Amino acid sequence: MRSDEVKLGHQRAPHRSLFRATGLKDEDFGKPFIGVANSFIEIIPGHFFLDKVSDIIKEEIRNAGCVPFEFNTIGVDDGIAMGHDGMLFSLPSREIIANSIETVMNAHKLDAMIAIPNCDKIVPGMIMGALRVDVPTIFVSGGPMAKGYKKDGTPIDLATAFEAVGQFEAGQISEDELKDIECNACPSGGSCSGMFTANSMNTLMEAMGIALPGNGTILALTAEREELYRKAARRICEIAKSKELTQKFKLRNILNENAVRNAFAVDMAMGGSSNTVLHMLAIAKEADVKFELSDINAISKKVSHIAKISPSLSTVHMEDINRAGGVNAVMKEMSKRGDDILLENLTISGESVYEKMKDAYIKDTNIIHTIDNPYSAVGGLAILYGNLAEQGAVIKTAGITGSRVFTGTAVCFDGQPEAILGITSGKVKAGNVVVIRYEGPRGGPGMQEMLAPTSLIMGMGLGDKVALITDGRFSGATRGASIGHVSPEAAEGGMIGLLKDGDEIHIDVDQYILQVNLSDEEIAKRRAEFKPLIKPLKSKWLGQYRSLVTNASSGAVLKTDLH
Repeated sequence: MRSDEVKLGHQRAPHRSLFRATGLKDEDFGKPFIGVANSFIEIIPGHFFLDKVSDIIKEEIRNAGCVPFEFNTIGVDDGIAMGHDGMLFSLPSREIIANSIETVMNAHKLDAMIAIPNCDKIVPGMIMGALRVDVPTIFVSGGPMAKGYKKDGTPIDLATAFEAVGQFEAGQISEDELKDIECNACPSGGSCSGMFTANSMNTLMEAMGIALPGNGTILALTAEREELYRKAARRICEIAKSKELTQKFKLRNILNENAVRNAFAVDMAMGGSSNTVLHMLAIAKEADVKFELSDINAISKKVSHIAKISPSLSTVHMEDINRAGGVNAVMKEMSKRGDDILLENLTISGESVYEKMKDAYIKDTNIIHTIDNPYSAVGGLAILYGNLAEQGAVIKTAGITGSRVFTGTAVCFDGQPEAILGITSGKVKAGNVVVIRYEGPRGGPGMQEMLAPTSLIMGMGLGDKVALITDGRFSGATRGASIGHVSPEAAEGGMIGLLKDGDEIHIDVDQYILQVNLSDEEIAKRRAEFKPLIKPLKSKWLGQYRSLVTNASSGAVLKTDLH
């Protein structure tokens, strides 16, 4: 066992003495040591109950003949951090989480790990850290939140609450209606109930085979979810107690190139958050998988979009997907067309992808469509290129509310706060392309999510009349013609930084085009005069981050070699 390095032999007597101080007995030193990486934090609705979840998991680990050691990571609630400078810390938190997993697991030579994430950057951060450690690892998330309901019975969620702000400011709803939505949009613990970033990533962990079936869709705080926790705990001990299984189920043996491609294919089929592109690129790099941004369009062309979930379809939430058959039903239906699912890949349960899903079926074709009746013959994400995005930009095509071809005039804002003021003051009109720049990984720094401006646009009735482009990113709750991750970003001299009000911008989603209609001579003239804006910073951590981070086309990973 890997943990023998810290617990066997006379030279490890001091180490065992420290372990005994934590309660270990003689009989425990022959057992596998299991790291229980928890993301419990009281300020996040998806996480405030995870201390109770770890108690369940640790109990089951002990019952299965292993020794659990719980440790914690940090977490940022993107919804609470949204719309102010707190959001600058969200994406950087992914790197802290990855580093903390690597640090604790390798410093103490733990044999295997069960990770308990749930939301936003926490899921990919834990995966990235676990890939560095490369021991058998099962991910079991806290589970999705139930959908809420307005007093009149209309299903609602967090996206409803953000859009309601724009509706209230436009005089479309009353203060009482706003309060009704505020009080009922998030009715319980769990990751927000739609196909936002958290549930997208929790779903993709199933597709990658690093979580057990149901991880993405079984509701939080239910008996069914508790059984999933216990099953995961028993499985990690079964693996850790066998030398053969420990070698077979090292994380990199499961999370390989096939797993990354399966994740993107399922993401396309279910219309996941555009943030998944950023995180899956980073995960691929940690797994030493060769996968480029441009590969995504090739996958999208082979995958039917068969499940539409809030925010793309406000009446459908994760609990509905679970009732309709879950992720396995989606994958089984995809495989009928020959969609880009690699069926022989190993999963943490011991089954292949095919074996895992072979008995699944769609229980409600109104929720999960068949391949004969897709929402779209192509996937729900696309990568756009052109002189405005030489290294690519991302759009969640599943969330488009208007035309897939749009030509409009630029209204430029140097940051999200300026954009919010401009939108609420009426500066943005039908036919405009809202440009929000200096919000990329380096320029932000930290690549803020743009849920506040996109929600205001939707709430004010402009969702199908304007487009938005940014070198920042979007919340999974964003919908509309919203294009993010524009690379190169403004802070590194990207074309988005050279735009001026009134420039004509052309978007064609089906042709994968994002361009500004300017002559080469005009672009050269502007570039010769251009000096990127450098925002003043008080934060030492964000200063470090800005110095090390790469742009979104690389997954916004940090440089590790500065030579």
